[in-house]
Amino acid sequence: MMIYLNGVFMPVEEAKISVLDRGFIFGDGVYEVIPVYSRKAFRIEEHLRRLQHSLDGIRLANPHGNAEWAELVGQLIERNAGEDQSLYLHITRGVARRDHAFPNPPVAPTVFMMSNPLITPSAELLRSGIACVTAPDNRWLRCDLKSIALLPNVLLRQMAVDAGCAETVLIRSDPVAGGEFMTEGAASNIFAVKNGTLLAPPKDNFVLPGITYDVVLELAAANGIPHEVRRVMKEEVFAADELLLTSSTKEVLAITQLDGKPVGNGKPGAMFARLYALYQDFKRDVMRG
Repeated sequence: MMIYLNGVFMPVEEAKISVLDRGFIFGDGVYEVIPVYSRKAFRIEEHLRRLQHSLDGIRLANPHGNAEWAELVGQLIERNAGEDQSLYLHITRGVARRDHAFPNPPVAPTVFMMSNPLITPSAELLRSGIACVTAPDNRWLRCDLKSIALLPNVLLRQMAVDAGCAETVLIRSDPVAGGEFMTEGAASNIFAVKNGTLLAPPKDNFVLPGITYDVVLELAAANGIPHEVRRVMKEEVFAADELLLTSSTKEVLAITQLDGKPVGNGKPGAMFARLYALYQDFKRDVMRG
């Protein structure tokens, strides 16, 4: 594996960072994941826009402009094997004496990039769907930032693994408005389907703005699929005809079991089949273009 670290491409075995890096000490940084199909980065402009949102959210200057990022991404793809890859970008506030406050004067950020094989869902998973569990969303209030401080997500995802499931669907309480509503998965976005209408949680501070989430809503709008972007209440989740999971690496998947009970008839439904097919067509068109 060839990686990029602070201006240099090198084998991963040669990479070293300081133990005083604020990403290591505080989790003070952000990241981005970009899928690559046929050696072409998918929706790179949208991913870089989300990266900028995360950097702005933690008050860290972007070390590169979009053209520079695109060049670095292209070089990383070229230096690694595989037609389909998953690129990981990681930026921290840099190396400084341990102090909660930002370094003053600022120090150079640490910039790290690596490529892994992109493994999309198997034909078997597409036929069967996946099982998920639910859990209270106990994360902080800036889930719209793609922060490297992912311990809450790690623990929530491990709950699914411990239960023999693929993902944890997160439920948050609203003490002001009352009721409980779905936010997202520990590492994914979640949609509900009821009576032929696709229901999507809004992109607020409780939800990471997924790139695949955006594509799904664009496809729904372009193909006349009824959809609503609003809070999806807990009771609607359990009464849904279908539940769908989306992410950059998982693309679109059907959730067919939730907390040990079938979702709908326990099989991938018509909305999943349509959106999955539309997504694959869209992906092919983008890659050809």
